[in-house]
Amino acid sequence: MTITRRAAIAGLAALPAVPILSAGARAQATFPSKPLTLIIPFPAGGPADTFGRPLAKGMGERLGQAVVVDNKSGAAGVTGIDVVAKAATDPHMLGLMSASAGAIMQSLMPKMPYDPGKDIVPVTLVVRVQEVLVVSSKLGIDDFKGFVAYAKANPGKLTYGSAGTGGITHLATELLKREAGIDLLHVPYRGAAPATNDLIAGTVNCALLDVPVLLPHIRSGAVKALAVSSDTRAKLLPDVPTMAELGLPKVNSDNWYALVAPGEAPAAARQKIHEAAVDTLRSKEVIDAYAAVGGVAVGDSPAEVTAYLKSEVAKWAAVIKAANVKLE
Repeated sequence: MTITRRAAIAGLAALPAVPILSAGARAQATFPSKPLTLIIPFPAGGPADTFGRPLAKGMGERLGQAVVVDNKSGAAGVTGIDVVAKAATDPHMLGLMSASAGAIMQSLMPKMPYDPGKDIVPVTLVVRVQEVLVVSSKLGIDDFKGFVAYAKANPGKLTYGSAGTGGITHLATELLKREAGIDLLHVPYRGAAPATNDLIAGTVNCALLDVPVLLPHIRSGAVKALAVSSDTRAKLLPDVPTMAELGLPKVNSDNWYALVAPGEAPAAARQKIHEAAVDTLRSKEVIDAYAAVGGVAVGDSPAEVTAYLKSEVAKWAAVIKAANVKLE
């Protein structure tokens, strides 16, 4: 018995040491172990869906597992991102977070269903979507200078449509009102589509909405583009000046979407997600697909997107306070 025991001990000692892997190392070795889910917190067919599906396809090809899109809309994008937050440690659950859910609702909702600073973690900024100020062609205004002059001569008489109270299209116009010193009457809608329909009909006079939403109607002449609220001119609207060119540099209201993961997802898995996402966003296929609908693909670092989100929260909190915006 003693000899057998000694022999066994000796045999075990001769075996090579097996390292004990940390949770992060195990995630690096095994992730992804199953298909991933990308929560798009808006209905299928909308702008978020248009940007999210090419991202999901490209990431799936690079990760070797399908990335399945799941549309979960509600509460200006908060409902879908809450699903990601509740996934806790599972890096297979991702979300495409909008400016509303990521920077605006924190200052408007009495209580967020999750802690934005702990329960989700930004991976990369996916896309910036430029916005453009337009007026109904029925109004007879041809340029931004004429628009401001008309608004000042008729305070509170011009109406503007938005995609909903507290959304970026609402707050961007409130920012414009403050910087330009004009008074416009807000008419909120349940989405950009009905706002655009009433704009074309002349029921509302103007709107500041995403370029992809308004582009067909600008091209048809149903609405007149006056200014882009971004750092640079929109490639699809090269003749339309920026707000900065018109003397209003603070009126910068790019809409955006960021890729986020659960707050406790292993760092090693998040690194793989980041690499796959950035490689996708820097591909010619995705850059061209986004550009065709007025989007600018980004693909930055986690540190950069985190800093950007913090600056957006502060900017829109100030606008909300100054305009005394309340959720309806």
